[in-house]
Amino acid sequence: MSHQNSNNNDQTKQLNDIFNRFDMDSDGSLTHLELAALLRSLGIKPSGDELHALLSKMDKNGNGYVEFDELVHALMPHLHNNNKNGNIFINQEQLLDVFRVFDRDGNGFITAAELAGSMAKMGQPLTYRELATMMAQADSNGDGVISFEEFVSILAKSASDFLGIKVA
Repeated sequence: MSHQNSNNNDQTKQLNDIFNRFDMDSDGSLTHLELAALLRSLGIKPSGDELHALLSKMDKNGNGYVEFDELVHALMPHLHNNNKNGNIFINQEQLLDVFRVFDRDGNGFITAAELAGSMAKMGQPLTYRELATMMAQADSNGDGVISFEEFVSILAKSASDFLGIKVA
């Protein structure tokens, strides 16, 4: 089996595990409410209209539900194109590991200096304006630093942008 097929199988299995977790009545499809719960678990809070539009777009057979194959059909092209290593789903521990890369002094917060230093180290130096914009977008409580919760929230917003849903 090729590496790509192995990645696709891993992605499909991860997606199936998530799908099954939110298919509350185990009928093999997601209702409007089950899809909303799945999205909320990812930190994505679409409005009713946005959720309806997403459901309509994914529901290829027009029965008002999203079956697993419809979810795979809707997401897999994006997942394959945007992630060559196949690791698309990130758990809390993995998020914490990424957070710690930026939180250089280990105090539980990312400062502007830590963000600038980490981005420069990754070959993505920021201008002052870019840094100020990133901090303003991520620092939702205005305390001048990015907490783990704010970090996760900004990543969820990025995920929702990928799906074409606005985050409230």
